[in-house]
Parts: sequence; C-alpha cells; structure tokens
Amino acid sequence: MSLLSGDLPRSRILSLLLLAVLVGLAFAPFLFGGAQPINTAAKVCVFILLVASYDLLIGYSGIVSFAHTMFFGIGGYGVGLALYYGTATWPVALGGLAAALVTGVLLAFAIGLFSLRVRALFYAMITLAVASAFAVLASQLSAFTGGEDGRSFRVPDALRPGTKFLDAPLFGVDVNGRLLAYYIVFLTVLALFLLLLRIVNSPFGRVLQAIRENEFRAEALGYRVVRYRVAANCIAAALAVVAGGLNALWLRYTGPDTTLSFTIMMDILLMVVIGGMGTLYGSVLGATLFVVAQNYLQKLMGSAAQALEATPLLARLVDPDRWLLWLGVLFVLSVYFFPTGIVGRLRSGRQAR
Repeated sequence: MSLLSGDLPRSRILSLLLLAVLVGLAFAPFLFGGAQPINTAAKVCVFILLVASYDLLIGYSGIVSFAHTMFFGIGGYGVGLALYYGTATWPVALGGLAAALVTGVLLAFAIGLFSLRVRALFYAMITLAVASAFAVLASQLSAFTGGEDGRSFRVPDALRPGTKFLDAPLFGVDVNGRLLAYYIVFLTVLALFLLLLRIVNSPFGRVLQAIRENEFRAEALGYRVVRYRVAANCIAAALAVVAGGLNALWLRYTGPDTTLSFTIMMDILLMVVIGGMGTLYGSVLGATLFVVAQNYLQKLMGSAAQALEATPLLARLVDPDRWLLWLGVLFVLSVYFFPTGIVGRLRSGRQAR
C-alpha cells in the first residue's frame, strides 16, 4: 500500500488487469517468442510513462498542452545525438540525457511562466505553435539532426544484441544486451510510475486537483496557482524527456517520425481518455490497449478475412487494409461506453455495488 502511495486500484477487476499488464511486461521476453512481441512490450513501457506524465497535466492539473511530444523528442534527440557524435559509452548516453533534461525543464518553465497565466484554450494554442516550430527546426537542421531521416547510432557495448552475459539460454532466451536494454526500460518506467503515484497523492498533488476543480477558490485559499502549474509542467516535461531517451536507446534511432509527430500527440490524448483521466492507472491500460491494437489488429483482421473467404462481403469488411477504420470504431465505442475511461467505469461500478 505504501509502495502505491495509498492510491489502490479500488476495483477487483482493475487490480487483475493491472497485475496482468505488470506480469506480462515483466516476463515478456520469456513469455513471447520473436522480435515483435518484445518490441511491442518495450513500446508499451515507454508510452505508459509518456501517457502518465501527460495525465499529470491534463488529468490532475487541468492543463491542455500540445507540446508533450516536443519534450519526448528532446529526450530522444538528446540521447541519440550524444551517442551519434560521441563514443557509444554510458557516460555519453547519460550526459546526453542530462542535457536533454535541463533543456526540457528550462523550456517547460519558460513556456509555463509566460503562458499559463492565459486561459486554457490560448495556452493549448501556444504549446501547439511551440511544438510545431520545434518540429520544423529539427527537420531544417538536417546537417545536425539528420532532418527527416533522423539519426541511427551505436549504443554501449552492454546493450548490443551480440553481447552475451550467459553462455546458455535462460528458459530458452539468450541473456544478451537486448534483454538488458529491455529491463532497463521496464524498471526505469516502473520506478518513475511509482514516483509519479507518490507525487499525485502528496499535498502537492492535492493542490493540483483543487486548482483543476476551481482555480479561483484555490487562489482565494492562498495557493499560488501559476507556481503549482509551472511546477507540474516541469515535472511532466522531465518525465517525457526520460521516456524519449528510453525510446531512443531501445530503437537505436531518433527522428521526427518516432518522437515529434503530431500523430503521436493525438495517440497520447486518446490513451489518456480511453484509460481514464486523472487516475494514472488509466495510462497503463490505455497505453497497453492502444499499442497492442496498433501492432496486432491488422494481423487479427487478416486471419479473420481468410476465415470468411466464403462470404465475400464480410471478408472485405475485415480486410487488413481497413484496420485503421476499425481501430477508430473501437475507440469511438470505448469512449461512448466508458465516458470516464476504463478505470473510472470500473471504480464507479464497484462503488455502485
């Protein structure tokens, strides 16, 4: 209970779902064979942290920002460019991450200090403009960033697939650098998620929720609303930077399509809404469902189309080329039937019982 900062799932079904995700991610390299499952599991971990950090803004602070992928990109470019131009060593990678953290937090502080005094809609537009400018800058500085092609780079020797720590496989899995890289991503995300749980359940987090509900009343009680919002903006930016750094370290590549794309920003927003805003646990379920659907819905539809070859109309409806259409339908239905998100629905159902 202390590990979860007193914020328990408060639903038996939710507890089982979270436990299933935790066990699945913790043992993914041993439970699922092949490269795609472990790549999917690593992406789920990265997006859990990214979505949870965004939930701190929109769910707990009431701040609508479209610049979150900018901080994600700063982390990716910080680690990636440091390893591309420097030696593939741990000090260089950590130095790149540290530089990205400083840059991201200072930028978040500046944006928050000068923009959070305006109304929510205007702040959202300001963050959208800043994020767009940063994406254009990253593309235009092609001599440094690689432009639209991005940069591929070498990682420290301990993280390379050719590095083996045991001569014999463990439960049929080679204990190599790739496995170590996955568990660095997983354990870092787990530790930061637990830290974020503690933050939102601290007095600081309670003040953020009070500001979200009624900022005028919170200010009348003596709380400096702008200071708290700027602090939340900086914390969320720092976590997004770390998520970007982990993503680059795992992919051994950084580029605008993997970090700065506006599509990623929309995906993050969808994950928060599907999982449940202002819960943090919603980021776990939302990121898991979305990433798994992105990676496996097309294959599932391909199998269904083959099984329905005898009925051409149904076979065309479930054609793999239409996977984005059905993905959209699934999420529209989920928002319709779960207006407070999956976590909100499960918790309200338990309270009703």
